[in-house]
This record gives sequence, structure tokens and C-alpha cells, in this order.
Amino acid sequence: MKDESRDDLIDVNALFLGPKSENRDFFMQMLRFIMNDHADWRICYQPDDSPAFSEAQRSEPRFQATLQRTQQALVELAGRLQLSSVPWFSPRYLGHMNADTLMAANLAYMLTLLYNPNNCAYEGSPATTAMEIEVGRQLARLLGYHPDRAWGHVTSGGTVANYEGLWVARNLKSVPLAVREAVPELVTGRTEWQLLNFSAEQSLDLLDRVKAAGQMDAVRARSARGTGVTAGKLGKILVPQTKHYSWTKAADILGLGQDNLVFIRVDDRFRLDVQHLRETILRLAAEHTPILAVVAVVGTTEEGAIDPVHEVIRLRQELAAQGIWFYLHVDAAYGGYARAMILGADDQPIDLAELPAAFRRHHVFSEPLDWPDPDIYAAFRAMAEADSITIDPHKMGYIPYAAGAVVLKDRRVLELISYFAAYVFEKSEDNPMLLGSYIMEGSKSGAAVASVWTAHQLVPLNITGYGRIIGSSIEGAHRFHDALRTTPPYDFHSRRFRVHPLVRPDFNMVDFAFHEEGNPSLAAMNELNVRLWEKCSYKSGRMYSEDFITSKTALSREEYGESPCRFVRSLGIPEAEWDRLGSVYVLRSCVLTPYLVHQTSFVEYWGNFLRSMSRALQAVV
Repeated sequence: MKDESRDDLIDVNALFLGPKSENRDFFMQMLRFIMNDHADWRICYQPDDSPAFSEAQRSEPRFQATLQRTQQALVELAGRLQLSSVPWFSPRYLGHMNADTLMAANLAYMLTLLYNPNNCAYEGSPATTAMEIEVGRQLARLLGYHPDRAWGHVTSGGTVANYEGLWVARNLKSVPLAVREAVPELVTGRTEWQLLNFSAEQSLDLLDRVKAAGQMDAVRARSARGTGVTAGKLGKILVPQTKHYSWTKAADILGLGQDNLVFIRVDDRFRLDVQHLRETILRLAAEHTPILAVVAVVGTTEEGAIDPVHEVIRLRQELAAQGIWFYLHVDAAYGGYARAMILGADDQPIDLAELPAAFRRHHVFSEPLDWPDPDIYAAFRAMAEADSITIDPHKMGYIPYAAGAVVLKDRRVLELISYFAAYVFEKSEDNPMLLGSYIMEGSKSGAAVASVWTAHQLVPLNITGYGRIIGSSIEGAHRFHDALRTTPPYDFHSRRFRVHPLVRPDFNMVDFAFHEEGNPSLAAMNELNVRLWEKCSYKSGRMYSEDFITSKTALSREEYGESPCRFVRSLGIPEAEWDRLGSVYVLRSCVLTPYLVHQTSFVEYWGNFLRSMSRALQAVV
């Protein structure tokens, strides 16, 4: 077991530049170091070579004028950025899944950018390609996969990662049918329904036999990658109503068709309804329609909800006994890094009963917090049973854009998606360094990879490292939620307004709405919250005022079914209003900031928030 005293070396406040540039001196020291280090590298490379231009040439008017224009362009850029950029670093920013980023990650990105590596192929990025393979193993370990059997890499974001997960699912589902055409003796006696319900392991074991028979090219040619996809042939893709929009795009891009997306209801906590999932699968099976894939979400983009992955796994085991199987992808772009919260210093899961003591021992929360509940904990544990997982370092990894990632449980699936370009690769099917062969992207930044790798070198992917950062965020979100719940009403002109949280957060997303007491109109409440958002968002154009910045979302019947109805009823608004309008607006706050854990700082913060909301309310009513 690792030495747990190492956690004493991780101080969350020392990881970030800080809302007021509190760590500016150290940041500037390191910035000067890395820039000088790169400049010295250029000087020392082939020291016998003469300079490309002389000191006298550098003194010429045209040369100096060019440098002056460079300076002017950068000054203009700095001005535009300061005038219009969003202050992710400030605790006052609560809009989207953005926050301050790790100093080490930022510095690593800037340093590597000067080397300009292209992680498409090892030849163009010897250092950062090796780092990407290492990062893939680190993320596999974080997610509960065996790092020597899994495979992962950094993508431009969660959208491409989701595409790759479904890409693998599509090609894998088509393998048994392709084998029936190319090497029929390997699947003798199997019906088409049985072939369409092979498990991932069965299909990959079958591929091993195909490879041994020297028939891989023939099978690839007859799989989905060779022949395309006949509408509905490989089955339906089941996604929760809370799914990210990338799944709709993925069905289009991969030729599966949006008609083959089936939306599964969510409950009043906005978690996947597993009973409805079961009923849907059994209904489709009765119609002889296979299931291509099921998607579960760990950290929905609108509510931060964590789907019961453990129940989906149990359902898959139950249905497997009936000859029904589906590929499971977990979209944990937002919540994946939070699995570090349940991993000990040895990177192994901590039992639920032992977590409170572990949180105290590692100073994860400043005071006891009833998190996670048993279902959230079980969902995190069960992620290791999924076939592929999306996880975004540029969200809860606190790493700059663009850095998503996808991790596949069984690296053998690379046989189904690998390609080679002769001028880029030396053909070697078992060489994981040839990244461009196995991924959707071509040229890709090595700087983003170096940023993730450096962050992981500094911050352990367990309770002693990321557990502390993310724990601070979760604690801040629950403080925020509890303070909303107990906020006194606002009284203006004989009218009384209260703020109502949507649900107790599963993670660090807090949704809430303001409502005038006695108002029976859902339309009027929606209008109130939209106007409040306009006063407390980028739309106000007041990035440097004393206001807070938040976002909003509409929970509509079209997207969420009847799940939001309970919230509407809890406000005293008649259910008939929901039936008539079918949509409720809420303000959406992502409390990613790690700076709200101390009572004194939170009291000041909350006072500022209340005053800001009071001014906004007065302005719109």
C-alpha cells in the first residue's frame, strides 16, 4: 500500500493561480523558467550551427517595426480577452462546467505548445505520444479497468469520446454477422438472433479465432466498417432523457440513424429509470429488435444527476440469462473524475461504510457531509463493468481545453477500428503508439496531452489528490443548496418571492428557481426566471459588476417527460399548468470552485449572492 502521508503534500489552494492571483509570484517564476528552458533548448540544439540572423539585422528598422506590430497585436488581444472573456476562475461564476484550472496544467500546456507536437503519430510527437498512452492507463485505473487490458486516449472533448464509444459498439455488434459470412464454420448452429446478442467478450473471443485463422481482413470487410449499416439492422440505442446532445449527432454521423435512438424515462431525481429501461428492452426483444447499446450518464449536463449504473449492470446480467445482451457505454464526461473520491491511496475502492472515516483522515470535507448516498457510491463502483467510458479532464480534471478522453475496457476492440496511412505509420497492429490509426481524429495537440499528464503527476487520481479538489467542490455545492433551501423570502412592494432548489445535488450542480408566493401561473414563473438569468449571465454584459454569473435550462416535457412535474407541484402551481405549458425554467449553477469550504469565506460569499439576487429581483419585478 502506498504511503498515505503523501496526502499532506497536496494543498488545494497551492494548485491554482487563485481568484485574486494569490499564487502569482510562483506562477510567474515557473513561467519564466519554462520559457527560458525552451529558449535554451533551441540555442543548444546543434551548437555549431550559425544563427539564422545577426544582431545587426535585429537592429534594422523593419525588424524592430515588425516586433512593434507583434507587441501591438498582443496588447489588442489582451484587451479584447479581458473585456469579453468569462471569469471562470471566480467563485462568482456559476454558469457552466468551468472553473479555475491547475497551474501545473496551464504551465505544461504553454511549455509543450512551443514544441508543437502532433500526437497523430509517434514520429511527430515522441514525448507526448508516450504520455498519452500513460494517461490512458491512468484513466483506466481510475475507472476500475485493468490498465494492461484496457485502452484509452485523450480526445478533443466528450463529444468525440462519445462518438468513439458508439463507433466501437457499432463495429463490435456487426462482428458475429460478418463472421457468419466470411468464416461460417466458426459460428455453426447459431441463429441470427443469437449472433446479434453475443456479449463483447464472446465477440472478441470470436475475433481471436478469426485472427488465428488468418481471416481478419475478410471479417473487417463484411463488418459495419466495410459494408455500412442497414437501417435498424444492428438494433436500437437506448439513452436517458437527460442525454447529451452528442448522442443524437453520433447516430447521424455513424450512419445508425436518429430513428434508432430510444429515449428512456428518468425519475424525479433525474436519474435513469431502470424499470422503464427493462420494459423497453423486453418489448423490443419481443419484436425481435436487438439492442445495439445502452448509455448511462454519470453527471448529467443539466442537473448533475448520476444514473444507477449498478442497476443497469444487474439488468444486463438478468437479461443475459434470457439471451439478450447490450453494449454499455457510460458517459461520465462530467462526473468521471469524481470516482477518485472512493479510491484509497492504493487506488483501490474504499468500502462505503469506511468512506466517512477516510474523508476525515484525508481532510476531504471541512465538516461531515452525507455524501455519497448508497446509489451514487454503487454507481461509481459499477462503472468498471461498462464496456467503454467517456471522461473529460477539461471538466473535473481542472485542465484547460481541449482535453476529453475515452477509455475502452478491452483493448482487443482496436482490431475493429484501426487504420494505417503509409506515410505516417509503420504498419504494426499491436503498436499502441500509432494513435492516429485507432482514433477518429487525425492531427491533434500534444500540448493538451502534456497538460493532463502533468496534472496527474502532481495530483493523485484518488482520495488523496483529486478527492480533495472535487470534495471541496461537492461540499461547496451542498452548502450552496442548503443555503438556498433556508433562504428567507424576498419582499418587494407587498409581493413575496422565494427561491426553491430543484433537487438535492448528486454531484456539484445546483438548479433552482424563484417563485412568487401565491402565483398560480407557470408561464409567469418562467418569465421571472428568464429575466433573472438575463441579469445574472453573460447576456447582461456586466462581467465586471458585482453580480453573479449563472446559466439556465428548460426542463420540458419533450426532453424530460413528466419528471419535472413534481417540482412544479411543490411550488403550489396547479398540475394543470404543467399539462398546459409542459416546460419549467430553472437557473443552473455549476459549483466547481473549490473555494467555498470554509465557513467564514462562505458566509461572505453567500451574503454577496443574496444581495446580488435581491438587486436582480428588484430590477425585474
